[in-house]
Amino acid sequence: MKNKNEKKKKFKLFDLNRDGKGVYEEENRKPNLKFFFVLLWRKLTQLLQLNLLMLFQVLPILGIVLINIFGAKTFNTSSALYAPLYGISKIVDSPALFNKLDLIGNQIEAPLVTPLMLLGMAVLAIFLFITFGWQNVGAAYVLRGLFRGDPVFVFSDYFYGIKKNWKQGLIVGMIDFVCCAVLIIDIYFFMTSASSLGIDIMLGIMVAVAIIYIFMRFYIYQLLITFDMKIIKMIKNSLIFSILGIFRNLMGLIGIVLLLALHVILIIWLLPMGITIPLILPFVYIVAIIGFISVYAAYPVIDKYMIAPYESEKNAEADSDEHSADVE
Repeated sequence: MKNKNEKKKKFKLFDLNRDGKGVYEEENRKPNLKFFFVLLWRKLTQLLQLNLLMLFQVLPILGIVLINIFGAKTFNTSSALYAPLYGISKIVDSPALFNKLDLIGNQIEAPLVTPLMLLGMAVLAIFLFITFGWQNVGAAYVLRGLFRGDPVFVFSDYFYGIKKNWKQGLIVGMIDFVCCAVLIIDIYFFMTSASSLGIDIMLGIMVAVAIIYIFMRFYIYQLLITFDMKIIKMIKNSLIFSILGIFRNLMGLIGIVLLLALHVILIIWLLPMGITIPLILPFVYIVAIIGFISVYAAYPVIDKYMIAPYESEKNAEADSDEHSADVE
């Protein structure tokens, strides 16, 4: 007996049934702030791998921005008053008018959208529009596995998630893309418009709607890959969860804002010194970390209100069937 025990100890390294570093006790998996950093550290390597795949959500947007920055340019006045005042100056000879023209006549360099630039931006936008949902579905599938502690193979699981949910992923992604674009355009419009009470109210409303929609996005793709439900019901449940999980949603949003703010501060601080690392570093991990934060905030809410009740009901039915079999 002693020899057998010694052999078991000797080959314990190869015992696949033993507890390892990847096995947590249930009380240690409580999704609080402490466990967030524990899990983030443990899954960091896989998150860095996932980030490479998630960059395809960012690269088309970056491409459109670079086309505008490095494409053809034209010079234009910075004030909308210049053109009418210039026309009036051709009719009326007024020193005050010419002084006003001098003040608002400063020209700025603006992008000149050529047909080639427009074609390039259109191709990138269409690519993102079509693949947006698939990319989010694949990422959501991997992130859910990382949060739950499932065995995850990043590359294969990413494409398995897309393959399994490609129809709904395509439609939901297109809706999501349009909603995001409309919100961004509206907020930009009201921010750049002349300030007034009406404009400020509309800006506040659009910001509030954007925050609610960010909360909904925490849930949409997780519901898509976890449950078989219609898209309308999926959106409705996401809206409900954005309210039911308001505390976790706010904490998740604060975490994302702090992460982005940290990089902005580093860029402002280090770029004047010629240090360009803050410009490159976000592309290594930031997209996957944001996704991880959103799943960490959302999945416990989904589990509490949908998964746990379903499993309890299923177990109760199984116990009832077992009891009926015993009676027979």
